[in-house]
Amino acid sequence: MKIKAISGYGGKTPACFLVELSGRRFLLDLGEGPEPGVFPDLAGVGPIDAVLVSHSHKDHVGGLHLLGQVGSPPVYSTAMARTIYGGPAFDPSRDLPLHGSVDILGVTVETGLASHAPGGIWMRLGGEDGVLYTGDWTLESAIYRFDPPPQAAVLICDASYGNYEASLADSLPELATEAARGPLLLPMPPAGRGLDAAVILAEAGFEVSICRAHREVATRLIESKAGEVTEEAKQRLYDMLGEAGELTETSIASGVLIAATADAAGGIAQTLASRFSADRSAAIMFTGHLAKGTPGKELVEQDSARFIRWNVHPRASDFRWLVECVRPRAILPAFIGEPGLGEFIAANPGMHFVAGEVELG
Repeated sequence: MKIKAISGYGGKTPACFLVELSGRRFLLDLGEGPEPGVFPDLAGVGPIDAVLVSHSHKDHVGGLHLLGQVGSPPVYSTAMARTIYGGPAFDPSRDLPLHGSVDILGVTVETGLASHAPGGIWMRLGGEDGVLYTGDWTLESAIYRFDPPPQAAVLICDASYGNYEASLADSLPELATEAARGPLLLPMPPAGRGLDAAVILAEAGFEVSICRAHREVATRLIESKAGEVTEEAKQRLYDMLGEAGELTETSIASGVLIAATADAAGGIAQTLASRFSADRSAAIMFTGHLAKGTPGKELVEQDSARFIRWNVHPRASDFRWLVECVRPRAILPAFIGEPGLGEFIAANPGMHFVAGEVELG
């Protein structure tokens, strides 16, 4: 078994990992960004037998238009990820289960819910002697579930937050204080933490309005019978939708306004962030990674908006818990760059980390 990070090791770069196993060659995700126009370098990768998608976010699927460079292989994903992202690369006949097992070209692929996003999964290829890939994951979502994974020889694991240890519960009081001061715009991804925030803040008694994109994803989750979320989570989403106002480009600043996109580079958030930063009728708070050149990054740098992290990736203790579950012989820490990577490795001396490549007999 050979594993190589085509992209996703040594920095916050698009996800793309090559796995050679049982005579087959797989790509795990094929993303773009987070900076616009940044794609994995597929030169020299060669023909691929299949691409397996962990979830629908752009940094994991935004490079699928490059499939022609690796032989135009089939793409496998969960039905919910396919529905949310769309695009011609996805074929309904190539489903990955939310939690289960499927044979792909003679290789057993097992999956489980990875939280973080609707239809997001981790996947294990080749059983206990194979590789487990987490994609992005979290243990702190109010909506999405995480299935404890099985053991594997190699672990490719989201380490975005490095040694960061503060919980989401630690961040919520500061966010709630800001919301209590007056109108607050939260640009957030609808297929991710946006719905978590809408549910939690509505249940805390805040007046919440959401954009159409958030409402559509919430409705899909409520109506789905596949099991992306629990019945309890469906009820929480249903109750939130019943109370939440309709957020549009012309909405006045009132309460907590949750709008796509997360960096205000598009969607209703783009229009509202531009208006509110100019007239100061609402505070603006970003909660996730902001790429260079995005409106969100510029607004924070100009002190026209604030940043507070809403956890959607594992804390250091969560990472260590996962390693205890998987008990790998080798670990490839993904999506973290220097100096955080070196500090993270130093803080976990008992783990066998590999620098982007590993080969096991």
